[in-house]
Amino acid sequence: MNVVFSVFQQTMFFTIPLLIVALGGMFSERSGIINIALEGIMIMGGFISILFINLTQGVLSGQLQLLIAVVIACVAGMLFSLLHAFASINMKADQTISGTALNLFAPAFAVFFARILQGVQQIQFNNTFRIESVPVLGNIPIIGDLFFKNTYITTYIGILILVLSTIVLYKTRFGLRLRACGEHPQAADSVGINVYKMQYAGVLISGAFAGIGGLVFVVPTSTNFNASVAGYGFLALAVLIFGQWNPMRILFASFFFGLLKTVAASYSGIPVLAALGVPSYIYKMIPYITTLVVLVFTSKNSQAPRAEGIPYDKGAR
Repeated sequence: MNVVFSVFQQTMFFTIPLLIVALGGMFSERSGIINIALEGIMIMGGFISILFINLTQGVLSGQLQLLIAVVIACVAGMLFSLLHAFASINMKADQTISGTALNLFAPAFAVFFARILQGVQQIQFNNTFRIESVPVLGNIPIIGDLFFKNTYITTYIGILILVLSTIVLYKTRFGLRLRACGEHPQAADSVGINVYKMQYAGVLISGAFAGIGGLVFVVPTSTNFNASVAGYGFLALAVLIFGQWNPMRILFASFFFGLLKTVAASYSGIPVLAALGVPSYIYKMIPYITTLVVLVFTSKNSQAPRAEGIPYDKGAR
């Protein structure tokens, strides 16, 4: 039973950043802007926030420090995503090329400034954020062991983001307008919706979530940041497509891929898998091979917003 609890907790460490970043990509694409810069935004958000933790770990520690770092990652992601928004919306640039440029720029920026500030590209930090057991809730049989022990506050932030995203997208005027801009921006414009503002909002929300996702990915799994998020931004795009741009489907897709990543990272601690004697590189390949297979089958029935990736020209009809 302890193995089951351990695997589930590890799965949540991988699932939550995927969930947060994929939800961010959903808001951008629902507005009509493809954001493949999620990887770069994760790196930028992770770099700035982990640097903050490194510089303040002699003064701050624990949950307060982590919460402030989350806010910093959010702001850093939003500011960095403004570059993509400006290029895609104002300059009518190819959105794929714009996103690729940011993905190339972010790790170079992180490595360069890490070496300037600390002499090495790895930013070390003390992990004082793990919650051994949430008071009262951690004592609940089974559920307490699964959700409220050996956890991080970022797990609950991810769940909160999921709930808020679902409400905003389907239960608010903003969500309706955002979806309208992604499906038929000319029609949205004809009834007085400012398409450009909605697209900026979508990209900024995606930047905020991706920035947070960069921090959430690093904190539970490492004690240093090396200008990399292991391709999680691209994996989040696969989760977004697999989840068909729907928050609840994205949750299940995130958990599925998170479980595969857990198997790849912790197979030696799972007696059944360890006894098989399969080479380690096979397990490490599984998440990415599965990604390709899933995309092949799900892309045929894609429910992507109809206008995504098409620059909107207000004067065109």
